[in-house]
Amino acid sequence: MTDPPTPEVDDLIPVSVRLGSVVPPEDPEDWTRPLTWVAAIGMLAAPAVALAWYLLAAPLDSVRPLLGTWAVAVTLVVGAAAAGGTQIGRLRAVAGTLGAALLGALLVVAVGAASAGTRQLGSASPTLAHAVAASLAGLAGAPPAAVLAGLTAGSWRRPWRAAVAAGLGALVTAAVLPGLFRS
Repeated sequence: MTDPPTPEVDDLIPVSVRLGSVVPPEDPEDWTRPLTWVAAIGMLAAPAVALAWYLLAAPLDSVRPLLGTWAVAVTLVVGAAAAGGTQIGRLRAVAGTLGAALLGALLVVAVGAASAGTRQLGSASPTLAHAVAASLAGLAGAPPAAVLAGLTAGSWRRPWRAAVAAGLGALVTAAVLPGLFRS
């Protein structure tokens, strides 16, 4: 016969094993909470702006950044900062900002590729070129925004730390974007 588990060991055993049945995990995302929606909108804002731009007035050339390119790039970093601003801990704020920026950039490039139309040899379509440039510029602004979000996570209120991180990220994005179109 085995001894009953001690309280310290008992805490290490999952609840489903202790109860003898499978207990479904709690829902990790509670969609009734406003911060969940802020994070989701932050991650998906840039791809939505890109899709709207490409559907309404797709770019015809990729010589210089257009107003839509600026809008997508800045929306990418601002949305990422908003998503990171929903997090409580410092590392979570950094990871949330960077993760949201990476997901948003990937989706922006996917939208640009999907709206590219016919494939061209030797050059990318204008929608894809603007999507990649906006994504790279937004991703350039994400690390400074993430660091600032991490530094302010424990001491500032969520709206302030998201706004300041978004501002810093937007400044870096605005500095990087024109350089991506120089030949």
